[in-house]
Amino acid sequence: MRIGFAKVAGNVRRAAVLATVVALVSATAAWAGKDIGPVGQCDAFAKGTSAWSDCVGPAAQRLSDADLFYAGYWMARLGRYDQAIAYLSAAKAPDTRTLTYLGFATRKAGDVAKAFGYYEKALALDPDNVVARSYLGEAFVTVGNIPAARAQLAEIARRCGATCAAYDELARHLASSGKAARG
Repeated sequence: MRIGFAKVAGNVRRAAVLATVVALVSATAAWAGKDIGPVGQCDAFAKGTSAWSDCVGPAAQRLSDADLFYAGYWMARLGRYDQAIAYLSAAKAPDTRTLTYLGFATRKAGDVAKAFGYYEKALALDPDNVVARSYLGEAFVTVGNIPAARAQLAEIARRCGATCAAYDELARHLASSGKAARG
C-alpha cells in the first residue's frame, strides 16, 4: 500500500500540533493546581484546540456560569486573554473565582489598573481567596508597589501558610522582580 507524501506530511503536522497543545496543557497542570474548574462536557477535547473551542464557543450564551468560568479559566491559562475575558465576562452572577480570573486575564492583557478592581471585588466576596491575593500581589509588583505585594504575601501566609501554592507563586514573583530587596 502506497501512502502519498502530502498525506504523510499532513498527518505529521497534525501530530505536531496535537503534541504542542498536549505539552501546553501538561505544562500548565502544576500552575493550574491553584484553582481548577468544573469538569465540562468539552473535556473530551484538549484545551485550546479548535475542537474544544467549537464545543465551548458557540454555546457560550447557553452555558452555566460554572462552564463559562471553566472555558475562561483555560483560555487564560493558555494565554488567550481576550477570549478568557469574553467567557468570564458573560457570567450572569460572577463569583469570586470568576472575578479572580477576570483580573488575571485583564492584567495579562495589559490593563493592570482595571485588574485591581476585579481582585478587590473577588476579595470582597471571599477574603480568604488566596489565589486572588496572589494575583493582586503580582499586580502590585507590576506597578512597583512592593510593600502592598508583601502585605498580600503576609495575608496569604496567615490564611493558608507559607507552603501553599498561592504563597509560593507570589513569593517567587517578588523574588524574581528584582524589586523585592529594594522595596
